[in-house]
Amino acid sequence: MDVKQRIILRLATELNVRPEQVSATVELLDGGATVPFIARYRKEVTGALDDIQLRQLDERLRYLRELEERREAVLAAIDEQGKLDAALKTSIDAAETKQRLEDLYLPFKKKRRTKAQIAREAGLEPLADALLANPTLTPESEAAQYLRPAEGDIPAIEDAKAALDGAKQILMERFAEDPELIGRLRERLWQEGELSARLLDGKQQEGAKFSDYFEHDEKLANVPSHRALAMFRGRNEGILSLAIRLPGEEDAPIHPAQVAIAKQVGISDQGRAADKWLGEVVRWTWRVKLYTALETELLGRLREQAELTAIEVFAANLKDLLLAAPAGQKVTLAIDPGLRTGSKVAVVDATGQFIDQATIYPHAPQNRWDESLNVLAKLVKQHGVQLIAVGNGTASRETDKLAGELLKALAPEHHLSKVMVSEAGASVYSASEYASRELPDLDVTVRGAVSIARRLQDPLAELVKIEPKSIGVGQYQHDVSQLQLSRSLEVVIEDCVNAVGVDLNTASSALLSRVAGLSAAIAENIVAQRNVQGAFKSRKELLEVSRLGPKTFEQCAGFLRISNAENPLDASAVHPEAYTLVERIAKQNSRDIKGLIGDSATLKALKPADFADERFGVPTVSDILKELDKPGRDPRPEFKAAEFREGVETLKDLKLGMVLEGTVTNVTHFGAFVDVGVHQDGLVHISALSDRFIDDPRTVVKAGDIVTVKVMSVDIPRKRVGLSMRLDDEPEQAQAASSATNDQPRKPARSQRSSSAGQNSRGEGGRGESGQRQGRKSNEAAAPMGALGAALLKAKQGK
Repeated sequence: MDVKQRIILRLATELNVRPEQVSATVELLDGGATVPFIARYRKEVTGALDDIQLRQLDERLRYLRELEERREAVLAAIDEQGKLDAALKTSIDAAETKQRLEDLYLPFKKKRRTKAQIAREAGLEPLADALLANPTLTPESEAAQYLRPAEGDIPAIEDAKAALDGAKQILMERFAEDPELIGRLRERLWQEGELSARLLDGKQQEGAKFSDYFEHDEKLANVPSHRALAMFRGRNEGILSLAIRLPGEEDAPIHPAQVAIAKQVGISDQGRAADKWLGEVVRWTWRVKLYTALETELLGRLREQAELTAIEVFAANLKDLLLAAPAGQKVTLAIDPGLRTGSKVAVVDATGQFIDQATIYPHAPQNRWDESLNVLAKLVKQHGVQLIAVGNGTASRETDKLAGELLKALAPEHHLSKVMVSEAGASVYSASEYASRELPDLDVTVRGAVSIARRLQDPLAELVKIEPKSIGVGQYQHDVSQLQLSRSLEVVIEDCVNAVGVDLNTASSALLSRVAGLSAAIAENIVAQRNVQGAFKSRKELLEVSRLGPKTFEQCAGFLRISNAENPLDASAVHPEAYTLVERIAKQNSRDIKGLIGDSATLKALKPADFADERFGVPTVSDILKELDKPGRDPRPEFKAAEFREGVETLKDLKLGMVLEGTVTNVTHFGAFVDVGVHQDGLVHISALSDRFIDDPRTVVKAGDIVTVKVMSVDIPRKRVGLSMRLDDEPEQAQAASSATNDQPRKPARSQRSSSAGQNSRGEGGRGESGQRQGRKSNEAAAPMGALGAALLKAKQGK
């Protein structure tokens, strides 16, 4: 079986699909087709693999090809040394991971001149072999036979101790390079080992935010992403030390790993002359050769898995944010709140083009409230403003109150709505090279207001201009692999943009560059041609754009929309390659294309199989009929904004038991953060999201959702707000129950200690969710708990 076939069969097994589907998809990917294009327009070829399966296939294909490339290199390197026998080749051919491959290659890997190698050069390998094979031999007597003077760069063996040290180095290296032993120890440490975090001396005050980890033990394989990354951050900041321990190792006479090594290499203490020496070889093999290397490797694996999970959280939140409901094409006035330097105001038209600006000073120290209202009223009347967007930064609630007064003053003559809009990333966009090209004549601060207005009109179109890492919906985003993070977020943006579709005549180059098949350079060329020749009248005109050839046209055309085009299909998701099919459907129903589009009764009565042929199968025909029914439909939800309660503007305004409306800003594995309009997002712990048990908060809420919450706890000094979406919860009960749900598995007493880790909307800074727990129901009753929690639970069970 050749390499290509082996990869295809493995992918088919992993994805539980037919090898033919994998083979066809790989051919498309290798031919330059994009995942969005394949998912939507090549269903017959791939057997209708969806975009999630295609992304998995693409990622695994890359890994398996790298694995095969490395396999060939390893086989060639060992063969060059003349050491590649049939058994070893079989093992290498069977290696399914890069880690296993490297374990097998380790004994043959070229390395610096080691102590073991020097000992071999000194002729000590027969001594090592003899003592291992026959422990009845007396080590000192045998070693005395190997004394020798120095020769070149080989040191002298002056006494038996030096000879035995050399023999020990040889056996240590041999044992530590046994791939089966390494593999077993690695997996045992991973499955049974515990991650042990400890406070470094003198760092208690400096590392207060990591107080939950000053003396923390947890099963390594079960450490959740946010806790792992918090501990790694604590170590990086010089606050914590991290180690991996096996249960009971401190009390055992011999370390469990040493027992495993001895068993693997056939060493046992039977009181023979060499047994004690061999025991020392085993102990040194573990302590010097294996423990540090395996601990480093497994901490790396934990970090890699934690980073992957954190990236998945970021990607999921970014997707929800990008696919948030657009307010639509309405003239919008945006206010970027400020105090000393004033609030910047920008007005954009229905298509997002900047048309006016102002600076107002309604707040301290100038307090020009009435003047600010007059300025805003004038702008509203002059430009026919329909929406007011208020940035959620400093002085946002005070500015929101100003907007509220404006609405009352202008009603009912002007039908206005006001919405609080996230400013995350606006300042990054304002100072970017792209913003300076897009809005060259505006001050940086005014550009921020323009961005706030546009992201209300269409979040997707505006947020693609901002580096995704700056949008602020991630968890420990600065601690993870930036390369992997960027690649993952780029995939999310590509999928979102192509799922929604792009208006060819209004889209920015930043948005166009995310369309399947289009590069940044071609996107710029499209905009340049549009600026010179005017709006595109048909998709076919794209072929006149510089560097946009037939292959690129094939990839991008279906995702680009042209309103009021000469051909009504240009405003739909129907690909130009299928226009002849639509014409055939229309002709058979005695209709023109324009009359067929939107005719639900006719379209729903049609059978896709009646129009399928060799080129277009039933899946594609079905998609086309659905698209003709509702052409260019937007998959995003209907726009809705949260209504913040008047008089609740700061943490001091919050009262226990208060029920508020808010917007979900971030979802993590331990809960959801909600903006209730007090400049500090509150946390709804996973246990307080629903009356039923849930494993994943995203099954209940997503970023951008409007939710109703109850205030369960307020900690003003630490800027923490505990919320619940279970509105029948009572704050006192929830706080008591929180001690019963502390997830410290090995130290129940610590469940009564509150965390001092900082909380923010990204779950960063120590253990951000700690101290906000509001208690799962009885299905978590077995969790360690404090005395108060135990008493409450006992009383409840007694009833």
